Amino acid sequence: MADDRAREVEHRTTVEAPADRVYDLIAQVENWPRLFPPTVHVDHVERGDTGADTAEERIRIWATAGGEVKNWTSRRELDRTRRRIRFRQEVSSHPVASMGGTWIIEPVTEGRCRVRLLHDYRAVDDDPGHLAWIDQAVDRNSTAELEALRTSAERAAGSPETVLSFEDTVEIAGSAKDVYDFLNEAQHWKERLPHVAEVRLTEETPGLQVLRMDTRTKDGSTHTTESVRVCFPHRFIVYKQLVLPALMHLHTGYWELTEHDRGTTATAQHTVVIATDRITGVLGEGAGLEQARTFVRNALGGNSTATLGHAKAYAEARR
Repeated sequence: MADDRAREVEHRTTVEAPADRVYDLIAQVENWPRLFPPTVHVDHVERGDTGADTAEERIRIWATAGGEVKNWTSRRELDRTRRRIRFRQEVSSHPVASMGGTWIIEPVTEGRCRVRLLHDYRAVDDDPGHLAWIDQAVDRNSTAELEALRTSAERAAGSPETVLSFEDTVEIAGSAKDVYDFLNEAQHWKERLPHVAEVRLTEETPGLQVLRMDTRTKDGSTHTTESVRVCFPHRFIVYKQLVLPALMHLHTGYWELTEHDRGTTATAQHTVVIATDRITGVLGEGAGLEQARTFVRNALGGNSTATLGHAKAYAEARR
């Protein structure tokens, strides 16, 4: 329940997609890093009956807000019949004292719906400066989330082939800890990885990293990327790129490590949304979506497989 002293705001948009489809995109939190620009990663802490019309769950969210990476735990109440999802942060990040709200999806026509995003919040100590920071973050993130939701829902309805997901796996005769250390210590990648020209890693909060990197391509040129990484020793590193190569609208991924009696299975996963309006500018006249998908698959898969190859050598040398 919202505090009577809380600030209450509403943002809304219209989406050219059926209301049920839009509800599902919001309800299934595994979609969020792909849908919403601020969201880096979401984990279920508790999960209700996903097949029921109503359910409760607890989720943990890592996202950027006001140029900083924050994480918090929220409880959600899902009502499929009314197409409403209520949420309330259990543990908020400073300067937020409390935060909650509701997603409301309202059919307009069979193929169009209105999405309303309501928030209520308070600042720590009701400090005006903190409140102003939250006002700006909520407005910026809500506007970006609704626009991204609209774009993603309409793209999925019209051009699903622009989304590309794939993974590469390498078997390593070494410990998951040693593989994880190699992947986690990205500040050393310039010396350890031939395709990395420059790298800058900051980690003000343990396990939350910002990685800025210049990567060499096969033709000798370089491109700059910046990613937020959430690290779970010694099994999982999930990331989202905030500064992207020209051919991508979105790039998320993860490194997953599974230890067994023969060593460690290391998997590099990528999900990309192709920027179709930039294909000819990057790949030349006559290039189309299929060529762009192949180019991205080979470039990302080649780099991540090379990284896992060097991680393999690193870990196996320490057995």
